[in-house]
Amino acid sequence: MKITFVEKILPDGSPCKKCGEVISRMEESGQMQRIDEILVADERDPASPGMQLARELNVDRAPFFVVDHDDGRQDIYTVYFKFVKEVIEEDTDEADDLQELLNDNPDLDRL
Repeated sequence: MKITFVEKILPDGSPCKKCGEVISRMEESGQMQRIDEILVADERDPASPGMQLARELNVDRAPFFVVDHDDGRQDIYTVYFKFVKEVIEEDTDEADDLQELLNDNPDLDRL
């Protein structure tokens, strides 16, 4: 299995906030050791490796993970906690899962 992590650089050159949060969590938990490749999707450079991969896979969110399985399957994860549960196989905090879902979908809190 090969795991690729794609982080985004914003047009002003700063890292995206969510990418920074995910990287911090992964470094603190030791999960970064499981990542085989890190690509940067630099919004200032459409030819950057991460931007190319995002276009190829039709992914419009960052960060994201691409998991290439030994049997040829490929999974794409745009939700960090789902990636952790299904690939890293670690338990996550349900409150964190729900907060990430709300952060990614601000319209869900409207009734």
